Formats: sequence, C-alpha cells, structure tokens
Amino acid sequence: MIKGLQKKVVVAALLLLALVAAACGDDAGSDGDSGGKGDITVGVSGAFAENQIVAEMYAQVLEDAGYNVERQMDIGTREVSQAALDKGEIDVVPEYLTSLQLFLDKDAEAGSDVDATAGNIRALVKDRGLVLLDPSGANDTNAIVVAEKTAADRNLVKVSDLGPIAGELIFGGPPECPERPLCAIGLKDKYGIEFKEFKPLDSGGALTVAALEGGEIDVALLFSTSSVIKAKNFVVLEDDKQLQAADNITPLARDEILTDEVEELLNAVSEKLTTENITELNAKVELDKQEPEDVAREFLEDEGLL
Repeated sequence: MIKGLQKKVVVAALLLLALVAAACGDDAGSDGDSGGKGDITVGVSGAFAENQIVAEMYAQVLEDAGYNVERQMDIGTREVSQAALDKGEIDVVPEYLTSLQLFLDKDAEAGSDVDATAGNIRALVKDRGLVLLDPSGANDTNAIVVAEKTAADRNLVKVSDLGPIAGELIFGGPPECPERPLCAIGLKDKYGIEFKEFKPLDSGGALTVAALEGGEIDVALLFSTSSVIKAKNFVVLEDDKQLQAADNITPLARDEILTDEVEELLNAVSEKLTTENITELNAKVELDKQEPEDVAREFLEDEGLL
C-alpha cells in the first residue's frame, strides 16, 4: 500500500516537472521573439521633433536586430536624461556635442572641431560608465531668430545688433536657457546682451514659434535645423562672435549595453545623417504633422538600414 502511494507521488512529481519545463520552454521562446538579445531603453535629451526622430531611428534598428526596446521620448531636459543615464534608467540617447560638453564641464571651451569636442566628451563620461559613439554629420546649433518685420524695423542682421536694444525686448526659449552657456549666459558674456525679460517656453517647439509669430516675444531661440524658420519667414541673426559651435548629433550610451553589434547599429545611423536631411525630416514632423516613428522608419528603409 505504501509502495503504491510512493509510486503515485513520484509519477505526479515527474508530471509536474515536465509541465514546469514546458512552461519555461514557452517563456524562452517568447523572450526570443520579443528581443532575446537583451533589453535596451532609448530616450531623448529633450522632447522635440528632431531628438525624437533620431531616437526612433536608434530604437528601430535595435529592434530590427532582435533587441527588446523600451522608449522614453518625453524627457524634457538634459538634466533629467543625464541623471537617468547615470542611474541606468535609460541606456542610449541622441546628444549634441558642444551642448553636452558644456553641460558636463561648464569651464570647457566651445569649439568647431568635431573630433576634438568628441574626444573631450569621451574623457568626461568614461568614469560615468558612458561611451560617446561616432558623431554624425548633422550639426544642429542654437539659432537666435526674429520675425521678418522685427528684423526690418530694427535693422537686425547679426546677433550683436541686438546689444543696444536688448533692454527693450523679450527673449523666449527653453526653460533651462538662463543656465546654458550657449543661450542666455553666452549671450551676456560674449555679446553683452541682457534682455528686458526672458519668457520660458519650450525647446525650439510650437510654444516658442507661436509666441514669436504672435508677438508675445521679440527674439527666440530655435534650432538651426528647424524647418519652421523658412516656413514662417523668420530671420536667423548671424552669430558674428561665434558663440555657437560643433553640436553634431551623436549617440551617447551606457557601456553595459554596448556590444560590437549595438555600436555598429548606432554608428550606422550616424553615418547617414546630415544637416540637410535632418532638416527635411524635421519638416515632415513639424510642418506635415507626421509621427516621428513613421518618419524615422521611412528614412531607415530608404537608407537600407531596415
């Protein structure tokens, strides 16, 4: 009687083990289908069209290669994204060379040499467990912009022309502008420009454009690759004292997720980006109201990356 009971217990245990093994096998197959090579979180260092388009490119080439990708496309500032990178909450973002360098080292000298700037950043991020990959050819700098009528009425051609009248004007741009060496700080230090008022808006987005177009602000900070500048007939003032520098779009990633394959995939995106084509891609989102993920996918397919 006892032996029979023991036999039944053994059989039941074996059946249970078989069921567990089958379940584990199913889970492994599911993981393989949804990204068996590992999990990678892609974010942005500012929630604006261009950054979201490029981040989508990173996400899509990684997914196509078999990685499971999570997206965080609404990170508003570099302060937040950098903290998230340092903590491992996100793994890769599109960055902008000089802006990143000055964020990490406020005493750094901004320059136009892409390779030198990239080298400086690599030294700055190494101890943080981060790696700066290959810079793209797409250089997107801050642009100081006025409406066409303001330029004509005030005889504005270059940024230094603002000096004598800045005390009468309202300047609008990203909320973090007052703390940025390439924004309000740089305008004051390099040009001696102090505006009557600064109005915090967004990062080169719809709020800033609407405020400039509607006369709520007189001067705006937009991005040089913004398609809205041409569409709205805004005037970009010449940066005659060369405040802006090399701000090429470049992947910044956590060392932990960087395999040779991941590095190659992200660098392949950089290789295809130029100032001209990123401006065209921005227009599809900013003017044509297409979704960043759709614009990214079409570009990647056209370039043979998907």
